[in-house]
Amino acid sequence: MEYRVSKGLIPQGETAKSHVANRMALAESQSSEQKFTEFENGRFIYVIKNPMPGGGWIGIVHDVTEEKLNEELVRQRSRDLKLQNLRFEAAVDNMAQGLAMFDAEKKLVICNSHYARLYDLPEELTKPGTSFSDIMDHRASIGMVPAAGGKWLSKRVGQLVDDSQSDHNVCEMQNNRFISIVHQSIEDGGWVSTHEDITERHLNEAHVQHLARHDSLTDLPNRSYFGEELKRAEVRIGRGEFWAVLCLDLDRFKEVNDTLGHGVGDGVLKQVAKRLSIATRGDEMVARMGGDEFMILAGPLHHPREAALVAQRVQKELDRPMEVEGHPINMATSIGIAVGPVDGMDSVTLLRNADLALYKAKSEGGSGYCFFEPEMDASARRRRKLERELREAHRDNQFSLLYQPMLELESNRVSCCEALLRWNHPERGLLAPEEFMATAEDTGLIVPMGEWVLRKACLAAIDWPRNVRVAVNLSSVQFCGKKLVETVRGTLKATGLEPNRLELEITESLLHANTINTLQSLKELRSMGVRISLDDFGTGHSSLNYLRQFSFDKIKIDASFVAELENSPEDMEIVRAVIGLAHRLGIVANVEGVETETQLDIVREQGCHEVQGFLFSVPLPENSIKELLSVTETMAASAAGFTNIQGNTG
Repeated sequence: MEYRVSKGLIPQGETAKSHVANRMALAESQSSEQKFTEFENGRFIYVIKNPMPGGGWIGIVHDVTEEKLNEELVRQRSRDLKLQNLRFEAAVDNMAQGLAMFDAEKKLVICNSHYARLYDLPEELTKPGTSFSDIMDHRASIGMVPAAGGKWLSKRVGQLVDDSQSDHNVCEMQNNRFISIVHQSIEDGGWVSTHEDITERHLNEAHVQHLARHDSLTDLPNRSYFGEELKRAEVRIGRGEFWAVLCLDLDRFKEVNDTLGHGVGDGVLKQVAKRLSIATRGDEMVARMGGDEFMILAGPLHHPREAALVAQRVQKELDRPMEVEGHPINMATSIGIAVGPVDGMDSVTLLRNADLALYKAKSEGGSGYCFFEPEMDASARRRRKLERELREAHRDNQFSLLYQPMLELESNRVSCCEALLRWNHPERGLLAPEEFMATAEDTGLIVPMGEWVLRKACLAAIDWPRNVRVAVNLSSVQFCGKKLVETVRGTLKATGLEPNRLELEITESLLHANTINTLQSLKELRSMGVRISLDDFGTGHSSLNYLRQFSFDKIKIDASFVAELENSPEDMEIVRAVIGLAHRLGIVANVEGVETETQLDIVREQGCHEVQGFLFSVPLPENSIKELLSVTETMAASAAGFTNIQGNTG
């Protein structure tokens, strides 16, 4: 017993003494016993004890330690597997995607609740053993299969399984949902797949892509999208197909923006976009390039001249009157056309040549279309050269001013001198404004040039008699910004010239292009004391309404009405009417271009206040105009009638 105790071969919780006592009691009882006993040394013993008739007992002892440990291991593994299954089921059911697993016989092994909800599966179709074809039939009944149908999709899955391939695809379903499906084949012939409804994400991405390639105001394709399509057309142009690029620019759109506001302007652009979409056909693309510029890509054409039919369709649609926010608006367009491969093989060349043709169409009065011609490119190169030379001229002070006096007939004295810009071109000599002014306006150089003219003229007038004013012409471009009024105010202050000695001349076309802003600026200039003249009256967009909206100090009758005054009754009536109108409105009437004594007598008889022309004096440089003013001041004392003193001016 002592040995068994030392080896731990007695049951746990017993001592040697108690163990002996328990065995004696069992022997005396003459009863059988079967039991597992765990010994202190960790062994498990299975004991069978049977009493003998003559006393004593027979004991069979089995060491079942290994069996006992294996049973515990199985139970532990069973508990672990159950826990693992619970975790797997929880993970599968809480996936953001739907999951389904099928075996080699195309029977459902498992699917989670997301999968069931995604395809609106009834409970009986979510049970293990459900056939894939039954699930596909149900999906087809609710439109959750691609346009090709459920059978096509089943065949596709079968091919993937047979080839042991994986796949990731976004399917647009028949009910317009977009489902992302990831398929993973399994070696035993089954497969597992995840399914996610990405409809909102797909639509958002599509919307972002749409915004990136479309104009936000009109929803037409934008410059980038148009460029992509034109780039694709290059390949077909290279094969000899005819493709036309039409460049459109709305005529007088700026007038709408300036007079009616940008809200109405945006409304016009939206209506123009709709009409362009109506006018173009399926094989033609229309895009908004920015501002009031649009582009059309048309092709392939049978012949380059077919592009004219596109232009005619567009102009017919846009010529119809429109109404925006209660304002009736007539909006025409000018169109430039370039056709590849005749006018270019690549997008850059075609766009440039279409723009050149547009420039030509607008220069011819607008509201028409013009095909590109090679000489336009030469003209453009000359224009670019002139732009470069103008910038150099402004930088190198190549400009100068001449002054042409205006004679007040009643006093026979010079009342004003008009400052006339000249360009001392290093190669071409002295250039008049008509040779470079349009380019200066197009490039915006007219603004700094105009500031220089204003300052130079005011400084010159400081040395003239105080009763003599200086007149400076203004371009419409100078009215586009808000600097003009401040520029005039600053120049008068810097030079010291009295405001009433400055006369600013504007044209009717300027008023027509920007009535509201121009009139506001003119009123501010008038409030400073500056005089305002309406130049070239009768040659622009004539409207007596301008005379009603603003009280001009002077009307200048254009020289074109004076050239044939002696022989043209019509010109005579026009001059008489304008002079009479000026008298009634209390405005000075100035007649330009007086070159003969007869013309002078006629306009004097009609009551003209002031004349200007070669009869009295050609435009003179600053030093000569000072001498002329000195002479005329002396002559004014005699007041003996008009005398041609041009030869005395040096």
